[in-house]
Amino acid sequence: MTSSKFSLVLICLVSCWMHACKVEYSFTGTTLDYNVTKTFSVANFFNDSGGGPANMGQLFTEELKDYFQRNTQLELIRNSGDLQLSGAITRYTISPQATVSNPNSNQPDRAGQMRITIGVEVDFVNLANEEENGKKSFSFFQDYDPRTTSLLQVETELVEVIFENIIQDVFTSTVANW
Repeated sequence: MTSSKFSLVLICLVSCWMHACKVEYSFTGTTLDYNVTKTFSVANFFNDSGGGPANMGQLFTEELKDYFQRNTQLELIRNSGDLQLSGAITRYTISPQATVSNPNSNQPDRAGQMRITIGVEVDFVNLANEEENGKKSFSFFQDYDPRTTSLLQVETELVEVIFENIIQDVFTSTVANW
């Protein structure tokens, strides 16, 4: 058999094998079987952290829905999807990361960097594969310089960046199986 015929046979065998596995692969890394898993639902995430912007729970919920809609072929439904996501924002903290002192001043040391940290707990249910069901916590942070900007000036932007990172981690953990 010539090398070109061998290559063609090999390609056909690999294609048949992948089709037999009934797993669809995408550039987003999902390993969902869209013949079995067709829908997803996201319950409202509530802000149980005691801090942060008033609309933080709603913002996280909507961004999570949007991310799954953009990166999967699943249909968003109100309740009881084949994949179900629920949970809460459990942590919102602002803490100093570095201090700055002025040796020529009687002023006390002050924060040179502040860190916003957000934690989210997610319950994941996969009706097609119950072994994947579970609860997991995700967190991420962003720093800002309080000497040049106030929290009010940067909080919205930093929360959005933190949510983007947490949502990518949730996606990877739930449907990309990495």
